[in-house]
Amino acid sequence: MPAARHLVLLVEEPSMEAFLQALLPRVLPQGCSFQVRAFQGKDDLLAKLESRLRAYAQYLPSDWRLIVVVDRDDEDCQALKARLNALSDRAGLLSRSQAVAAGAADWQVAHRIAVEELEAWYFGDWQAVQAAYPRVSPGIPRGRGFRDPDAIAGGTWEAFERVLQRHGYFKAGLAKIQAARELGRHLEPARQRSPSFQAFHAALIDACAEPVQQQA
Repeated sequence: MPAARHLVLLVEEPSMEAFLQALLPRVLPQGCSFQVRAFQGKDDLLAKLESRLRAYAQYLPSDWRLIVVVDRDDEDCQALKARLNALSDRAGLLSRSQAVAAGAADWQVAHRIAVEELEAWYFGDWQAVQAAYPRVSPGIPRGRGFRDPDAIAGGTWEAFERVLQRHGYFKAGLAKIQAARELGRHLEPARQRSPSFQAFHAALIDACAEPVQQQA
């Protein structure tokens, strides 16, 4: 299967769309284009996903890949991933999980979960946050409750909002789309401490990688 020349990312809300629109031009290889399609929340995405995947299955070019990104929220991560894989299986698309299990290199759709929300990825690269919002303390990631970006308790976006408000930003409430766009401009995958972001980034790189030529 050839390397992807086009990615279609299905995401649950406009803030993730804004983040990816700012991030992907900086991290994708030259020659790999992308399109982000946002839904009206996680429930809307999950309700419509199978029909959307069935539609893509009818015409998906060999050099396109689909990537579905949802927040874990308070769901069991493995159960959510299994649910997503079942949807793509019924739609007739080969998921990355199935391909890896079979030892195959070709896949059509990857399901990725932000644990627990997009804002965990901000905590995973605090230098990016400092670049966008210079007054924030550099010591936040070393503080109790923030050392593991994917294990921040009590709501990640709420925690991010509280930190920024303590430093004089977003006094009227976190502007999620604005913040997503700013962080997408600064985040660097090489610095990222969030395992769920690393898994997302790995799928991007895998999709766009040239296939290994077998020796005769």
